[in-house]
Amino acid sequence: MTLSDGQRGQRSSGVVAPADHVSLRRHNLAVVLRHIRDAGPRSRARIASDTGLNKATVSSLVAELVDRGLLREAEAERGAVGRPGQLVELDGRRVCGVGAEVNVDYLAVTALDLTGGVIIESRVPFDAAHLGSAATFDRLEGLIEEALQAIGTRGGQPVGVTLAVPGLVQSAAGTLALAPNLGWEKVDVVQAMTERLGNPTYKVSVDNEANLAALAAYAEIAAADPTAVRDLVLLTGAVGVGGGVVAGGQLLRGGHGFSGEVGHIPVAPAGRRCGCGRTGCWETVIGLTALLDKATEPDDPVRDVSLDVEQRLAEITRRAEAGDERTLAALADVGTWLGLGGAILVNILNPDVLVLGGYFGALGPWLTAPLEEAIRDRVIAPDGGGCRVLRSGLGFTAAVRGGAQISLDSVFDDPTQVPTQVGASA
Repeated sequence: MTLSDGQRGQRSSGVVAPADHVSLRRHNLAVVLRHIRDAGPRSRARIASDTGLNKATVSSLVAELVDRGLLREAEAERGAVGRPGQLVELDGRRVCGVGAEVNVDYLAVTALDLTGGVIIESRVPFDAAHLGSAATFDRLEGLIEEALQAIGTRGGQPVGVTLAVPGLVQSAAGTLALAPNLGWEKVDVVQAMTERLGNPTYKVSVDNEANLAALAAYAEIAAADPTAVRDLVLLTGAVGVGGGVVAGGQLLRGGHGFSGEVGHIPVAPAGRRCGCGRTGCWETVIGLTALLDKATEPDDPVRDVSLDVEQRLAEITRRAEAGDERTLAALADVGTWLGLGGAILVNILNPDVLVLGGYFGALGPWLTAPLEEAIRDRVIAPDGGGCRVLRSGLGFTAAVRGGAQISLDSVFDDPTQVPTQVGASA
């Protein structure tokens, strides 16, 4: 195919021209909106220079994005030579994304605005494994409605709700194929929640909780340094253990969307029976249940699932800091097994960073050292293949934040889905 001069210019700047004018404008609106998201506030002239679009086009695109409530005027450009340009920035007041999570012993919901600001965040203990999917979705619907009310109170509108669940998820179909630790199988998650939410106009979707947590961890690192990482593995632990892989800046889903089930790597063939029905899975030796079995008696209050998981981990931390021998021995054992499986993943995937999330992140001061030692000793590439171990600062909010981000991504991909505000200029 031969490119025209105009097409060559756009391709060289990373802007590829679709075939028709409407598609071209939609594409360029997305280019500008994503550029400001990634690069921060910019003047119109700077946006034109950075993207390769001409100044008149950028002015028109910015005006439309302002009319849609996605951008707003900011302060004047500092340090500019001559007349300072007016900066534009993301406007977080209008559109919001919602992430909701079902886990074995808790439910969580978060709403983020377009800038990534938190509007509302909630988590409640809930025994989803024993109460079943119907009761779980009923309770989760109440938490989502609270988030939607908070969005409405500030004059915003939801653009999507993304549900995070632990297990094998068929995102395109909106179904959960299997969640061993929940005891759920063949659950139509999207249909169940769509009906409970009154068949809304915004999109309801579902994804694996570790995948969403990996996206949130990647965004967390990129926010501090956009060039710091392109390949990442997240390990997140609660009762079960999941993994999310980001390769070349993109989530790695696998051929059928089932990648990341690292908790079921067989590491102890003569070990305990896993919730999946097999013996010796990695999560049987590093999951939170395994840690508590090693560290506590069956009637220890820290095992009470009606308590928030962070309260329980705070008590484990207190005991470790106080030098409790049983707690420290349990953490050392989990750390050793964590290092064994972690080194396997680094050998296979060679990520820039291995991120500890969930309870691994919370107890990182005792788990990181044996993991780093295993990477040094067991990874065949020199210096552990260059892999660094980091602790996520998102705690148990990672999956819901990733879900909210996925919902907001639809706006960055197609800003025209957000209608022009009433009274805005054309």
